[in-house]
Amino acid sequence: MTISELTLKSSDPEPARRFEVFTGSGRRREWSSDEKARVVAESYETGETVSAVARRYALSPQQLFAWRRAARQPLAKVPASESLFVPAVIAAPMSEPPAKGPPKQRKRKTVRDAGVIELEIDGVAMRVGRGADAKTVAAVIRALKATS
Repeated sequence: MTISELTLKSSDPEPARRFEVFTGSGRRREWSSDEKARVVAESYETGETVSAVARRYALSPQQLFAWRRAARQPLAKVPASESLFVPAVIAAPMSEPPAKGPPKQRKRKTVRDAGVIELEIDGVAMRVGRGADAKTVAAVIRALKATS
C-alpha cells in the first residue's frame, strides 16, 4: 500500500501521480526599491501583461498592481524636521536715563506692526509677528514660564 492510497480519498481508482512539496521557509520576501522598479517597468513594456509578469516573479497580480499604483504617486514631500529649540538668553534690563521733563507720549505703531502680539512674562518681552508658527510660539512660552 502506498501513501497516496492511504491519504487521498477520491472516487478515481488511480492514485495521485504528482505531489508538490514546499520546502521554502514560508516567510515574506523583501524587495528592494530597485527590484520593485525593475518589475514595474517590465510590466509596462509592450506586449506584457501584469499577470504574466507577476507569475514570472511569483507575485500575485494584486501585489504588482499595488506597486504600479505606488510608482504613479508623486514622491511624498519629505517632512521638515521638527523646529529646533534655541534657548532664550535673558539679559539684565538696561537702566533708563533719568527723565528730562514730561514723559513723551508713545506714537502709534506703524501699519507694518499690525498683527503683532506682544507678551511679557516675568519681565521678559516677546513679540510674535504675523505668520509665526504656533508650535514654536507655544514652545517659547512654555520655556519662559518654566524659567520663572
